[in-house]
Amino acid sequence: MRRITCPERDDWRATAEQCGFDFHTIDGERYWDERAYYAFTLDEIERGIEAPTGEIDAMCLELAGRIIKDERQLRRLKIPNAFWDLIAGSWERDDRSLYGRLDLKFDGNGPAKLLEYNADTPTSIFEAAVFQWTWLEQAVERRIIPARADQFNSIHERLIEAWKDIAAGQHLHLTGTTGNDEDAGTLAYLEDTARQAGLSTTLLDIEDIGWREDGGGFVDLGDRDIATVFKLYPWEWMFHDAFGATLGAAPTRWIEPPWKAVLSNKGILPLLWEAFPNHPNLLPAFFEDDPRAAELGSSYVRKPLLSREGANVTLVSGGHSLDEHTGPYGAEGFVRQALSPLPNFSGNYAVVGSWLVNHEPCGLSIREDESPITGNGSRFLPHAIL
Repeated sequence: MRRITCPERDDWRATAEQCGFDFHTIDGERYWDERAYYAFTLDEIERGIEAPTGEIDAMCLELAGRIIKDERQLRRLKIPNAFWDLIAGSWERDDRSLYGRLDLKFDGNGPAKLLEYNADTPTSIFEAAVFQWTWLEQAVERRIIPARADQFNSIHERLIEAWKDIAAGQHLHLTGTTGNDEDAGTLAYLEDTARQAGLSTTLLDIEDIGWREDGGGFVDLGDRDIATVFKLYPWEWMFHDAFGATLGAAPTRWIEPPWKAVLSNKGILPLLWEAFPNHPNLLPAFFEDDPRAAELGSSYVRKPLLSREGANVTLVSGGHSLDEHTGPYGAEGFVRQALSPLPNFSGNYAVVGSWLVNHEPCGLSIREDESPITGNGSRFLPHAIL
């Protein structure tokens, strides 16, 4: 794994906007950054990232099956008991999952380590699936990278096939916070892949979802029943929203399904460590109120059970804070995970995002930052297999 500086395309911004990648710049700073790329060998991809991703996902599914039947573990994850039956029902029906992303610490010199699982509402899929592939093709054409270069990236094709498998013949609603540029772009991309799979679709803001007064279920603005819906909106928010109490009464099938609320919780990090101790792709982790957390000593990463984009995460080394991101999370509690610093390439800390579609590893994305905590503004860099 290497970070290789390279010239950027003069017209990359125009190319991005033509592709619908309108959020290439966030708050005036680059989000997409092609002044460098990360190079991997094929062996690093296949054995270092792809194979561990599949194994970690299998462990997560096994763990989910255990947790859903265990009230004690559901309490440890602070999942409201009003939704336990909803979660269990979705698991027992084998409600299908579309996609997810594992965030890994990987530098090519040792086994990949799971940092967290973005199991419910991962973004950055458009730039991973489409725009970095566009970069690869044009970079080869313009001799920015070698002609033999390839990329670990079948995300787009996998999404289309997954839609056919999961929702063939159904009308698909897609919902989220459409006023957010990144969320709107992600929803538009996923809608496009669903349409390419032959599905009819409706996209609407989550605040525009209605409820039939006779208790008949959720409807869109056209009074059409919402039977199958992809939501880019976290389950823990839905549980506390005004219509949360009606979730169990609705016949709607959700993608991601309710059982993903278990795996999107950072409490799975200590639970994975309990279930699969000393696994080479896991880091020691404990609930903060567990006396065993003392085994980590004075160096660890403190993470809320529920948080996003690095918010309320603190890196502690030798009892001193190395870095900390503020935010609104933490009321449900924290976990502590062994400190395993991200690899530093010329002052840039890089995290590997490993994508799964329909539980198949199929691509990766790189986010980097001068901070060792990856946040919302961390840059997205393309990758290539050399």
